[in-house]
Amino acid sequence: MGHGKYIAPPAGQYQVQAGEVLNLQFVVLPGESRDIDVSIDLIGPGAEAHIKALYLCGADEKVNFHILMHHRAPGCHSTQTIKGIAGGTAQVQFHGIIVVAPDAQQTEAYQENHNIVLTDQARVETRPQLEIYADDVKCSHGATVGQLNEDELFYMRSRGIPEKEAKTLQMLSFLSPVIPEGRAEEIESAVRSL
Repeated sequence: MGHGKYIAPPAGQYQVQAGEVLNLQFVVLPGESRDIDVSIDLIGPGAEAHIKALYLCGADEKVNFHILMHHRAPGCHSTQTIKGIAGGTAQVQFHGIIVVAPDAQQTEAYQENHNIVLTDQARVETRPQLEIYADDVKCSHGATVGQLNEDELFYMRSRGIPEKEAKTLQMLSFLSPVIPEGRAEEIESAVRSL
C-alpha cells in the first residue's frame, strides 16, 4: 500500500468472540495526517487482540491514536505497541485505555507507547490508562517520549559510521518491533527521508 495507508483493516469497532484472535497493524508514513480511532470488545472467553502501529512524521502532520480495549470476558489477552518518530512541527497524540470488567478475571493486557522527538517544535502527548474492576489480572501500561540516544550515536560514530547513517540505524532499531513484514524497505526509505 502507498504512503500513509493502513496495513490491516481500517480503524473502527471490533468484537472478538471466544477463542478468536484479532491482529491489527497501522502505519502512518511522512506527509499523511491520520485519526486512528479503534474500539475493541473482547466478549468471549479466551479472546485475543493485538495492535501494532508506527508513525513517521517529518513536517506538519497531525496523527491521533484513540484506542479503547475493553476486556468483558475471562481469560482474554491483549497487547498494544505503538511507536513513532516526530520531527518538524508534527503533533501526535496517543490516548489509550484498557478497561477490565468485573467478570473478566485472568485478563492479561499490556499497552506501550514509545516516541522519539527530533525537533523542539514537534509535540507528542501520550496518555495510557487502565481501568481495572477485576482482581485476578496481569495488566501494565507505559509511555516514553525522548530523543535519539547521544551515547549510542557517539559509539557508532567512534566505529566509523557517519552521523546521518548512525541516526538512521538508531531510528530503525527503535521501530523494528512494529515494522510489519514486507514493509521494511519502505519504512527504511521513510526514516532516511526524515
